[in-house]
Order: sequence, then C-alpha cells, then structure tokens
Amino acid sequence: MNSPASLRTAESNPVPRMSTGVAGLDDILGGGLTPQRIYLVEGSPGSGKTTLGLQFLLDGAAKGDCGVYITLSETSEELRAVAATHGWSLDALSLFELAGDEALDLDAQQSVFHPSEIELGETTRNVMKHVDEVKPVRLVFDSLSEMRLLAQNPLRYRRQILALKHFFGSRHCTVLLLDDKTSTSDQHLHSIVHGVISLDQITKDFGKQRRRVNIIKMRGIHFRGGYHDYALKTGGITMYPRLVAAEHRLDFVPQMRSTGSAGMDQLLGGGMVSGTNMLVVGPSGIGKSTLSARCLLSALERGEKASYYLFDEGLGTFFARTTALGIDLRAFAANGQLRIHHIDPAELSPGEFAQMLRDEVEQRQVSFIVIDSLNAYLQAMPGEQYLMLQMHELLSYLNQQGVTTLLVLGQHGLIGEVRSDVDLSYLADTTVLLRFFEANGRLRRAITVMKSRAASHAMTIHELQLGSDGVRIGEPLEGFQGVLSGLPNYHGSTKMMVSRPHAAE
Repeated sequence: MNSPASLRTAESNPVPRMSTGVAGLDDILGGGLTPQRIYLVEGSPGSGKTTLGLQFLLDGAAKGDCGVYITLSETSEELRAVAATHGWSLDALSLFELAGDEALDLDAQQSVFHPSEIELGETTRNVMKHVDEVKPVRLVFDSLSEMRLLAQNPLRYRRQILALKHFFGSRHCTVLLLDDKTSTSDQHLHSIVHGVISLDQITKDFGKQRRRVNIIKMRGIHFRGGYHDYALKTGGITMYPRLVAAEHRLDFVPQMRSTGSAGMDQLLGGGMVSGTNMLVVGPSGIGKSTLSARCLLSALERGEKASYYLFDEGLGTFFARTTALGIDLRAFAANGQLRIHHIDPAELSPGEFAQMLRDEVEQRQVSFIVIDSLNAYLQAMPGEQYLMLQMHELLSYLNQQGVTTLLVLGQHGLIGEVRSDVDLSYLADTTVLLRFFEANGRLRRAITVMKSRAASHAMTIHELQLGSDGVRIGEPLEGFQGVLSGLPNYHGSTKMMVSRPHAAE
C-alpha cells in the first residue's frame, strides 16, 4: 500500500508524455500518450490509420527516437508512395515487410491464402526478432486484421496479442496497433490495450465526407471525451479538438463602441459592447450584410483587427456592393487588418470552422468577427443534432475572449409570415430585427432592437435607409402598426425619409 508521502511524490512527478505527431490529438489527450504502452487505433479503410501511424513515427524520428513500421498487408513501396503524397521521406524509419515475395511462393509449406498455426507462429517470431535487432522506441503494427486471419479462432488470436503486449512492454516500446474494424466481435481487444483511438468517417448525400475521432479509452490520462472533427489532407492529419468555452476564460473590461451610425447607436443604447454578440435577422435583401459591414468599418477605423466569414456572396460582389454604399473595405483587406474568408459550407465541418475562429482570435488577436450568414452553414449540416450546442460553445468562447461578434441570419418570406431555419435568438446578447413595409407606393425598410443584455435599448421601430451615404435611420414609426408581422397598417402622420440613391444588399 502506497503511503500518502509516496502518492504526493507521484503526483508532483507526472509521467512525461509522448507526442502522437498530431498537435490536435495531443491536445485532446492532454499532452500526448503515456510512453512504453500499447495502443489500439481502429477505423474503417480510408480513415487515416496509416497516415496517423507514419506521423507518429516521423515525429519520433525528428526527436531522435528509433521507429519501426511493421506491415503485414502493404509493401514498403506502397508505404513510401503514401508518404510521398504528403511530402514525407521514410528514410529515417525502419520498414519491416511481412508481405514480401516469399509469402507468395507456391512451393512454400504454407500459403497466405490458407493461414495456419505454424504461419502465425513464424510471423510472431519474425516480428520479435526484428524488434530485438532494431530496438525501436516507437513502433506501428499494421494490421491486426491479418493477425486475426492467421489465428483462425478468437482464443489463439487473443493469446498472440497478449504475447506481443508483454514482449513490447519488456522492450520499452510505445506501440500503435492498427485495426480496420473488419471484425465486430473483437471488442475484447479494448480490455487488453492501454488506450483505444477510434477513427470514423461519415459519407453524406452532398459535400465531402466527415471524419471524426473518439477516444474510447485511455488509462491514467484525463482526456477530452466525445467526437472531434479531423481532416485528412496533403501534409497529414489535422485534428480539431472540440471547443469547450470554460477552458478559455479571459479577463477583460467590456467597452461600449460605436457602430458608425448615430441612429444605430441610439437604438442599441450607446453602441455595441465588446465581449458580446449581436444577431441581425431579416428577409433577403433587407440590408443585413450592409448593416454588418457598416459596424465592421467602424471597428476597423478604430484600429481593431477583424475577420469576415462570407458564406453566401462572392468576394467581388461583396466589395462592389459595399463600396457603392460608401463602405470601402478594400484598403483594410489589402493591409491585412481585415481578413475576409470565403467559406464553402459543403466542405467544412463544425470543428474546423471553430478552429478557424480560434486561430484568428489567439494568433492574430482579432477583436471583431462577422459571420455572414448562418443559413448556408446550418443548411450544409442538416444531420448535426448538436449544432446548437456547438454554436453556444463558440459564441461563449468569443464572448470570453472579449471579441465583438456579429451574426447574420436570413429569414424566409418577404411579407406576411416570415420564418427562420433555426431560432438562435436565445444565444444572442443583442437581436436586431429588420422588416420590409409599404408606404405611399414604395417599398421601405424598418429596424428595431428586440433585446439587449448589454444596455438599455430603444423600444421603438424606425425606418432604415441604405444609400451611397451609408446607413440612415429615421424617426420612430409611431403611426404604423403591424410592421413586425409583415402586414403594416398606417394610422398616423409619420413622415418618411427622403429617398437617396441606394444599392442592393
């Protein structure tokens, strides 16, 4: 039994971690793997197991660790070809191939097509012999499905895995066992190994396939559970740890800042507050993007760094429209103070999008973000049951970092009943509502602030006008009823603003 003193010593001297070669996976694991243990990496073909194994070995080689890749199913030429697609060289690694020409020798006493107990024993002995000769620090064994076929029955297979586990443990190796999930009854493997990393890929009806990693088990390591998105691209695997806002608290002093429009500031009770988010809601063409661009320009003129995430509109159209309305953002984009990201939502996962925002905030110190719009992002992921929770974590993170966030959400319909794809109003600190209405034979715009957690806002409805002189907000529409419902009735003498040259949203 350990004494309290020995326990305190163990806690003050934690076991150093070994990097997996994937920064995001190390973050999920709280620093990496416990050395000299055996781990299972399971996933369907094409999920990136081989790539992860190579990244693990190459990371070790860069640190002076001897690495061995043992392959039972691929040739060394195939492995080198995979590495070449990522721009890697495997010269620093030892590739031990058990699927060579001799395995296909018709005169051999056993055939790879008829595995036997003798063949399994020879395979195991060859692996052990090579490990004893090379003495690796890191080892990847690819794959267990071949061992399973050679073993022929679960008992013999389990005994061979246990034998390999004890052998590798006595040689002080850190081992990744790769398995392609061809056997659904192989769950007892989870109880043998020290940890289990599961790679999943989901094919959708449209857009690229979605890849996720889940840490099923990891003894002695406090890891971040649940699914985490990852991408398999040229250069290897990039993992995006699930965002937990509570892990990123930052102290800051909220400040009231102008939107660049005196009328808008008055509606909001003074302007936008840093560390809050504002949701601009309305039908297509009402002026949501223009209003957002006006707020963005004001932040840039104050010297803030900003990012604009554009989902629905092309960059050329965006610049042309905003410039025509007196909101010229080109100079700020040219000097790097503003970054405009044109996003294809069909090619993006929630985790990757959240990581993009985190990089902007933590690396570039961005303090103003516009997401325009949420509709395409939401529509691209109709099967995401927990997308609202992900948005909650993302907005909470941005608020805690002192970032001012502006969200654009389009609604269906121009008049009468107007609907939204999703109700995000409860996540927003401030909600601005825009509506069309008709007066004196002309189509006009109305604006009001529905709620604000940051300031005491106006409860009145005003006319909104967009023109070459930017955003203009008129007097309260006290003579109208039903503006918000989309079916306004005129019952007063409120004067409308004089029309100015304007452009489309």
